[in-house]
Amino acid sequence: FQAEDGIRDQPRSRGLGDVYKRQLHYLYNKKIKLIITALKSNNEKDTRSPIHSDTISNLLNLGVQIQFEENIGNGINVSDEVFQDQGITKSTREDCLKNGDLIVTNQPIDNAELDHIKKGSTILGMISPFSNQQLIEECAQRNINLVSMEFIPRITRAQKMDVLSSQANLAGYVSVIESAKHLSTALPMMMTAAGTLKPAKVFVIGVGVAGLQAIATAKRLGARVEAFDTRNVVEEQVQSLGAKFVKIDLGETGETDQGYAKELTPEQIQKQKELQSKVCERSDIVITTAQLFGRPAPLLIDNKTIDNMNPGSVIFDMAVESGGNVEGSEVDKIIERNGVKIIGISNLASKVSNHASLALSNNYNNWISDFYDKESSKINFDFEDEIIKSSVLVYKGRITNERFQ
Repeated sequence: FQAEDGIRDQPRSRGLGDVYKRQLHYLYNKKIKLIITALKSNNEKDTRSPIHSDTISNLLNLGVQIQFEENIGNGINVSDEVFQDQGITKSTREDCLKNGDLIVTNQPIDNAELDHIKKGSTILGMISPFSNQQLIEECAQRNINLVSMEFIPRITRAQKMDVLSSQANLAGYVSVIESAKHLSTALPMMMTAAGTLKPAKVFVIGVGVAGLQAIATAKRLGARVEAFDTRNVVEEQVQSLGAKFVKIDLGETGETDQGYAKELTPEQIQKQKELQSKVCERSDIVITTAQLFGRPAPLLIDNKTIDNMNPGSVIFDMAVESGGNVEGSEVDKIIERNGVKIIGISNLASKVSNHASLALSNNYNNWISDFYDKESSKINFDFEDEIIKSSVLVYKGRITNERFQ
């Protein structure tokens, strides 16, 4: 401590008691910074990083310390040295867990690793809460705060933090690119001396964030696009992108207050299957995006429909990780039935990992910036705030979200 300002010039002849007093006074008045640690994904299929070299300065401007797990940027072609040159510190995974006041992660932390995390710390990231009830309970028992970015409410103020939307947007783009790779024809119409090549026909089922991006991407590549959603309110959005909205009368449908499609009755699902199968039969690419938050995905395309499709056509099941919209689809496999390729790929956003990481890091940064109190160097857990109330699952040893109590 004698090298620190205010202590260096003090006489050294005083007793040890005076020295200790001055050291304690220095520590008490020194600004203690929040330590944010960023973890590398523990899932080898997820190559995204929760921090990005283009956005790290936004966090540093808050006056915090940042540590990152070594090789965190391998999946986005950013070396540890690049991050270190920006003023943040490389550490082992164990040290990141031990040192972090706020631990940022793209994947749920293993329960065994919770032993390394100090009480009162906060885990912020994608938690997959519906399949990780034990993690929620363990965090409560160990007095570790847990924030699920999947539970960011769909309100205007929170759009900048919405990880589901930012990643679904990129996944929609990837679904078209990957489908085109496996199609034996080109997507756009081409006028050639050898004749006119007809444009590919793409059918998108589900017009959420992913579906809209899939429509936009397929149109930009020159395909003829049709789309269907149980919510008639999205018809205008589909048409604004130059696609045709397929109308199927299913009776009363709608959306939740969070903007998700409401679950259909078994009768409505069967009717949807029958009517949309006719569109599938005339399509070269079918992309399904229908998912229900916290529930298995509905089965929309059965083997009967697949058998009526033209050989060489492609079905891309974006919901394969949550049970699948397509009969016979499997995670990270391409299944062929009657000449039709059924594609299921996990961690779709990782196919464009650099942009996915850029979006994710901004989502995390915006949450931190909105709730970080510079005066106390702590996160302000104000449960009167709608975002805090929705996204915080565990706080001070208590499960705060009633869905998991």
